[in-house]
Parts: sequence; C-alpha cells; structure tokens
Amino acid sequence: MNILDDLEWRGLIADCTDFPELPKRLLSGAITLYCGFDPTADSLHVGHLVPLICLRRFQNAGHVPIAVAGGATGSVGDPSGKSAERGLLTKDQIAANVDAVKPQLARLLDFRITPNTARLVDNAEWTDRISFIDFLRDIGKHFTVNQMVTKESVRSRMEDREVGISFTEFSYMLLQAHDFYVLARDHDCELQIGGSDQWGNITMGIDLVRKKLGRPSFGLTLPLITKSDGTKFGKTESGAVWLDPKRTSPYRFFQFWLNADDRDVIRYLKFFTFLGRDEISALGAQHQADPGKRAAHRALARAMTELIHGAEALEEAVRASEILFSGGTLEGLSEGTFNELVGEIPTRRLETPFPAEGGIPVVDIFVASGLCPSKGQGRKDLEGGGLYLNNHRVAEVGRLVTSQDLLFGRHLLLRKGRKNYVVMTIGG
Repeated sequence: MNILDDLEWRGLIADCTDFPELPKRLLSGAITLYCGFDPTADSLHVGHLVPLICLRRFQNAGHVPIAVAGGATGSVGDPSGKSAERGLLTKDQIAANVDAVKPQLARLLDFRITPNTARLVDNAEWTDRISFIDFLRDIGKHFTVNQMVTKESVRSRMEDREVGISFTEFSYMLLQAHDFYVLARDHDCELQIGGSDQWGNITMGIDLVRKKLGRPSFGLTLPLITKSDGTKFGKTESGAVWLDPKRTSPYRFFQFWLNADDRDVIRYLKFFTFLGRDEISALGAQHQADPGKRAAHRALARAMTELIHGAEALEEAVRASEILFSGGTLEGLSEGTFNELVGEIPTRRLETPFPAEGGIPVVDIFVASGLCPSKGQGRKDLEGGGLYLNNHRVAEVGRLVTSQDLLFGRHLLLRKGRKNYVVMTIGG
C-alpha cells in the first residue's frame, strides 16, 4: 500500500492540492515534506500528534520529513481556529519551548543518519535575517489584500466586530508562505502537510513557491480530530493531555487512551497508531463482537504510551492500571506512579500514630478508612476474605499494621472487595 492509499484508508486525508499530480510525484521517488508547529508551550499535546505522526508515516515510506519549529510564527500567533487574539510570548520563552519539545519530536521522527533522515529547523533562522522592508518588497508584493481576506481564518475574525483581527495575526499567513518558499528553495521541499484549518495558509505558500521559484508544490491537509460525544479531543477534566510526562504522567496518558469512547476507538487506532490494516480490522471485529473485553482500547493505550513514553513507562502504566482494576501486586512500583494512583482514589489521613513497639490492629485501620462501618463488621469482612492491605488479602483478625507495612514510608493501600479502595496516609 502506498502512502496516500494508507492515509485514505485511515481517514487522514481532508483535502489535497493537485490530487492527480501528487500521487504521480510520490510514485516517482522520495519527496521532502514539512509540517510546522508553533511552540506556544513547553510541551506538545495530543492535538499535535496527527500531523507529526503523519510525518513519520511519510518517513517510513521512504520520504524526507522536516519538522519546523515556529520561532518566528510563534512570535506572531496563528489566527486559524481562534476566536480571539493570542497572548504574545517573549523570544526567550519561545526558545525555551523549542528546546523542551525537541526530545518529544525525537520519539516521533527518526533523526539518525539515513537516506531520509528527519530534520528539525526553526523558522526564526531565516525570518530574523530579513528586514521588514525587504519582507514587504520581496514577499508581501506577491499577495493582494483581497486574496488574504477571503481566507477562513481571517474572514471569520473580521466578521466579529468586537474581536476583529490585528495586523500582526493578519500577516501570519505571509510568514507561513515564506517558510514554504525558503524550504523549497534551500531543501527542495515540495509538500506541506497540516490540519484542515491550515488549508488557506498552505495554498498561500504554494502560490509563493510558484511565483518566486517557478515550480509546482503540493499541500495535503489532515482532518481535525473530533470526539463522538461532542467534547473536544485531547481535553480531560484536569485539562490538556500533554506529551511531557511531568505535565501528564504516563499512567494518566495511558488512561486517556484506555477511556476512549467505544465509538471512537477504531478511528483512533487508524489515526494515531502504526498498526496495519489487518491488525486494526481484527481489533475492530473483536470490538464489535464483544466491546466489554476492550481489546481495541488496550491496544490503543499500549501503542500510544509506548510511542510517546517508551516501553518501560508503558509497563509501569499497565501495572498501575492493574493495581486499581485487577488487584495487581505493588512490588517494584515507583513512588511517582503510586502518587498518580493516590489521585485516582479516596485518600484519608491516619491520625493515630504507630506505637514504638507492635502496631495498630488491622481492623482499626479499616474502620478509620471508612471502608468498614464498625469493628464487628470489619472482623466479618476479614473472615469472609474481603479485606486487603497493599493488595494482599488479610488472613488474621489479630494482624497488626506496623511501620514496615507503609508504602514509601507513609501510605497504606486498603481495599474491600474488588474495587473499593482507600489510601491511608501518615502525616501531612
């Protein structure tokens, strides 16, 4: 399957310029393509993944990808899809953000020396060297205001009289067009990809390449991802889902994909993973036959967590999930991942200090947690095999809980039955 056939099967083609010509060009040999992202934060988020993973799909097919960090365009702000003006970042903030996302890009693209090595460039490298007057004379003269105001990103803002659009954001499309021209001139780049909201900006670049270099170039847009329930993709109750593990832990990242809507999971497998048609079709058949087994959800969560965070982080996230939902062992679990679990289940503070010798009766601990309403009921629950300390069944009514039972020196994980958890914490 060639790259365009694969993208079409995955539902990843929103629009394409010169569609009869682009397939011919791709069949004739490797092509250099690019996708830009503006470093508006010190991490990428899952909303960036479709175009960046698409770059890797092209690289896997033998083509040469360029990721363009928007040191210049990020200083201006893209009005596409925005109902109000963005806040401006300082150059130092933008430079720091670019540095922060480089390791994330290294997980998505292959920067090793190969015939189609990926490149990461910053458009500030060429934009900062051109004066404002030269930019107006050499770039601005090739576009009419009439042409620019027809672009959806501009027109929608102009129709809102209260918000409007500043000259700064109005000029954004010229900067992006200039990027395509520079990459075509210096790196023989022939194709730009991006979300469907970038169509106007991409076609401006194609026009500029044609006018200044006298040669054709291509644009391919990808669909903006939506959720079947109408809520915004990539958002949870706690906010955006980031690729930086310090912002969104691997466990929460894993849970984000595991909790995908049943109606979306097969689409997401196509959009985001590198699983092939046969594998996804088989998962689709399993999902349709028995959605409760969640085989497709687990495949999606595993594939995405390993892609972004690596195999070791994936296994820790899987173990954390098993602890909560299957009573898995806590042995070897890191404190950071355990703290993520604490955020998922009720937590109470144990006011009773551990005695210097001996310990606290286990039934007293369960009563203090609220899992057992009384000592009598606690003893009955224990004798019935329903109480667990740190996911080990409590077998003796006289069992004492000591400081040796504390996880990371301050926690006890209590469970009653299969799914009723409480963390008891010592101290603040």
